[in-house]
Amino acid sequence: MGIWKLLLAAFAASIALFAQAAPGDPVKVVYHMNEGIDKAPQALRNIRNHLTADPKAKIVVVSHAAGINFLLKDAKDANGNPFEVAVQDLVSKGVVFDVCAFTLQSRNLDAKSVIEEAKLVPSGVAEVARLQAQEGFVYLKP
Repeated sequence: MGIWKLLLAAFAASIALFAQAAPGDPVKVVYHMNEGIDKAPQALRNIRNHLTADPKAKIVVVSHAAGINFLLKDAKDANGNPFEVAVQDLVSKGVVFDVCAFTLQSRNLDAKSVIEEAKLVPSGVAEVARLQAQEGFVYLKP
């Protein structure tokens, strides 16, 4: 039984090595948003700072539950600034914004209520898991 454990450990270690980005490859990050609109300004600031430090980073923001609120049309921060402007700026820098279709359905919201810069994914939590497990994204929760 000992040899099988060793082989399994070696196999797991080799998979971990292949999952890591090679030097020079862009870092891939998924920002997970599932809290209310009051958390969005901090998250957007974190993403801007992230891109300032690493302009080649590939960033996907996945939102579900209350985390979609800043991606709804006419959503504004506490100072009355529309979130859509900040999102448009980040999209122009390559950031992708995903919105959970299950959340829209459970809240009886039409897909047209989401700003056009965001795209729908079937499930926010499934998308976070897929990006991590299949595409090698690292997870950040602002």
